[in-house]
Amino acid sequence: MRSRIRVEGIVQGVGFRPFVHGLAIRYGLSGTVGNDGFGVFIEVEGPPGAVSALVEAVSGNAPALAVVDRVSVESVPSTGARGFRIVPSETGEPRSGMGVPSGMCVPSGMCVPSEKSVQSTTGGPGVIGGAPRAHVSPDAATCDDCLDELFDPADRRYRYPFVNCTNCGPRFTIITAIPYDRAATTMRTFAMCTACATEYRDPRDRRFHAQPVCCPACGPTLVLHTSDGAVIAGDPVAEAAALLRRGSILAVKGLGGHHLAVDATDEDAVAALRARKHRGDKAFAVMAPDLAAVRELCELDGEASGVVAALTGARRPIVLLPRRPGSPIAVSVAPGNRDIGVLLPYTPLHHLLARELGRPFVLTSGNLSGEPIAHRDEDARRLAADAFLTHDRPIHAGLDDSVVRVFRDVEVPVRRARGHAPAPLALPWTFPRPVLACGAQLKSTFCLATGGHAFVSQHLGDLENYATMQAFAGGVAHFRRLFGIEPEVVAHDLHPEYLSTKYALTLDGVQPLGVQHHHAHIASCLADNGEPGPVVGVALDGTGYGTDGTIWGGELLVADLAGFERAGHLEPVPMPGGVTAIRQPWRMAAAFLHSAYGPEGFDDLDVVRRNHDRWPAVAALVANGPADRVTSSAGRLFDAVSALLGIRDTVTYDGQAAVELEQRADPGVRGGYPVAVAGTVIRSTDLIRAVVDDLRRGEASEVIAARFHHGLAEAVVTATTRVAAANGLEAVALSGGVFCNTLLLGAVVDGLRRHGLRVLLHRRVPCNDGGISLGQAVVAGARDRATR
Repeated sequence: MRSRIRVEGIVQGVGFRPFVHGLAIRYGLSGTVGNDGFGVFIEVEGPPGAVSALVEAVSGNAPALAVVDRVSVESVPSTGARGFRIVPSETGEPRSGMGVPSGMCVPSGMCVPSEKSVQSTTGGPGVIGGAPRAHVSPDAATCDDCLDELFDPADRRYRYPFVNCTNCGPRFTIITAIPYDRAATTMRTFAMCTACATEYRDPRDRRFHAQPVCCPACGPTLVLHTSDGAVIAGDPVAEAAALLRRGSILAVKGLGGHHLAVDATDEDAVAALRARKHRGDKAFAVMAPDLAAVRELCELDGEASGVVAALTGARRPIVLLPRRPGSPIAVSVAPGNRDIGVLLPYTPLHHLLARELGRPFVLTSGNLSGEPIAHRDEDARRLAADAFLTHDRPIHAGLDDSVVRVFRDVEVPVRRARGHAPAPLALPWTFPRPVLACGAQLKSTFCLATGGHAFVSQHLGDLENYATMQAFAGGVAHFRRLFGIEPEVVAHDLHPEYLSTKYALTLDGVQPLGVQHHHAHIASCLADNGEPGPVVGVALDGTGYGTDGTIWGGELLVADLAGFERAGHLEPVPMPGGVTAIRQPWRMAAAFLHSAYGPEGFDDLDVVRRNHDRWPAVAALVANGPADRVTSSAGRLFDAVSALLGIRDTVTYDGQAAVELEQRADPGVRGGYPVAVAGTVIRSTDLIRAVVDDLRRGEASEVIAARFHHGLAEAVVTATTRVAAANGLEAVALSGGVFCNTLLLGAVVDGLRRHGLRVLLHRRVPCNDGGISLGQAVVAGARDRATR
C-alpha cells in the first residue's frame, strides 16, 4: 500500500520532516517527506496498518512547536521503492492529486476527509489561486536541551549565544520566504561547518534539518562595542554585565530587535534610561534570571499555576504581576503602578547575561519615542545607549515582546507579538474573498484572512509617525508575500483621520469596507471564541468613531458578526478640546462636573484649584461647545475620576490615568456607588456626584477608587441584563481596552454570571485595539457570506 499525505498548519521550522522520517523508520515504511509552499507532503509505502499508524501519529504526536490543522490522505500506485528520505523543498503548485481541499480547518487535531481521495483544488484555507499557504512558526524560547549545552563546559557550544535546535530558537524573525529552508532565512550567509552539517543530516540528531543550526565555528558572532563603535575587549557577556553593574545603559540585540537594558535595582540608572528614552511614566519590563528571582520580586499566590505556565512556556511573554513589598526593583521602573511586567530569559544570550549579572535588569524595547522596535543595525545606532551587545545575524521581521495578564489562572493577551505572531487563528467560518483588515490607530495590528484562517500581525505600535507607518505598510507587504494572500476586500475603521483608514483607502483593486470600531471589538471577541452571535456586546474603551458622528466608548450592542444595533451606552458628556482632553484628564473632570452640577458649585475641589488659570476657558468650551463634540467613553470617565482624586491631571501614555486609578483602588473594599440606569443609559454623572461627596467627607482616595469601580461594574451589569432580556439573549461578549482592568473585569464577570448569563472573554487576541483588525476581518467575511 502506498499513500500520499498532505499535512497543513504550522509544520515548517518545527522539526516536522525529521519527525516523519523517524516515524517511517519506526514503522518500517519507505518513501519521502518534504516541504512545499502549502505545508509538508509525504509519500509512504508499506503495510496498511503501519501507514495508518503513521497518519495517526502525524496528527496526534506532532513536535511540540507544531500545530496540525489538517491531514489529507489519498491512495496512489505502489512503486516498490526502498528506504525513506527527506527530499528537497518544492515550490509552486502542489503535486498532482494532492491539492488543498476546500472547506473548514479545525483549530487543532486531525482532519482526515471521509473520502480518502482528495481532488486537486486551488481554494481552501490560507491559499488563493494556488499561492503558497504554509504557516510560519513563531519564535520559541530556548529549550532545556540547548540550555544544558549552553552551560556545559565540555560541550562545543558552551556559552555560545546562538545555540538552537528544531525545538527552539528564531523562526518568524529570520524567515524571508517559504518553503522554510536555510536559503530562505537570514542564516543563508552562514555556511555550516562539518560538525554542524553532520548534525543537520543525521536523523537521530535533534538538529536534523534545523535551519538556524550553527556553532562558534560557523555561526553568528557576538561583539560588545561602545556608542562610537570601538570594540570592548574581553568576553562580551561578562563585560556587558560589568557595565550594567556600573550603571551604564546597554543596547542588546535580541530575537526581534534591540532592547535597552539597565540594572533594575539601580534607581539612578533607571531614571537615566527613562530620561534618555523620553519614556515619561510608562512602565519598563524587567527580566529576572529565573523563577526563584520572580518569586522574590512579585506576588504569585492565588494564581501561581497560570503565572508559572505563562512565565516558563515556549512563548515567554512579559507577565504583569503585583510587586512584592520590599522588592529591590527601583521605583522608577513602574511609577504609580503596583504591578511590574516580568519575563524570563528566552534566548541563549539573555540566559548568559542574566546568569552573569545575577540580578534583575530592565529590558525595554529599543526605539525612539513613538517608533517601532529597532531591528535593523543602522536604526539601532540611534539608540541612546552607552554600549551595544550585538551580533551579525540579521533580523528580517521586527518583533516586540508579548505582554499578558493572568486572569483567574488563564493567560490573557495585552500585546500579541513574539511567541504568537505570525501563527494563524483558525476560525469555524470561511472567507469567500481574501480580506486585509487595517486595524485602528493605537496599538496597531493588521490582519490578513482567507479560507478558514486569520493571520493577525505582531503589535506594531501607534500609527502616529512616518516610521510606524513604514513598518505597517512593510508588514502588510511581507505577510502578503509570505502567505501568498492577495486581498480583494480591505476593511477599515470609520474614523476618517485614522492613518490606518487613510492607508486602506489608497489601495487599488480592492473593495473598501468600513467597520464601526466597537462592532469590530465585539466581533473580535466572538471570533476569539469561535461564536457567530448574536450576543450582547459590552465595548468599553477610550475612543471610537460612532455612527452618529460622536465619540463612542461605553457601548452596549446587540451584535453578531455581520451587524449590530446600539442598545445602550454611558451617558454622553462634552469632550472639551477634542483629543487634548485625552492628554489632559482634568478637562474631562470639568466636563463631568458641569454635567453633574451645572456651571457652578465645585470651586472647593482640588482639581479646580490645581487648574484654576485654565478652568474658565475649558468651562466655556463645555458650556458652549458643538453639539456633536460629546462622548460616551468609559475611558474618559476613568480619566475624570482620576483627575478628581488628584491621581493624574495629565498623561504621558495612553490610558495612564485609568491604569493608575485601578492601581489606587483598595482591593479590600467591596461596596460600590449607586448608579441609576435610565432604560439602558448608564447615568455616569451619578458616579461623579458620589465621588465628589466622598471627597468632601475626606474619604481616602483608595476607598473612593474602589467604590467607583464596583459602582460602574454593577451599573454595566444592570444595563446588560436588561438588553439581554429584551432581546432574548443568553451570552455577553466583553471587549475594549477598559477590560484590561482586571478589577472592573472581575466585578462585571461575576455580576453577569450571577444573572445566569454566559460571558465570552478574549483569549487569543487582546481586548484592546490590538484585536480590532481581527474583528474587522471577520465582519468583512460575514458580510461577504451573507451576500453570496
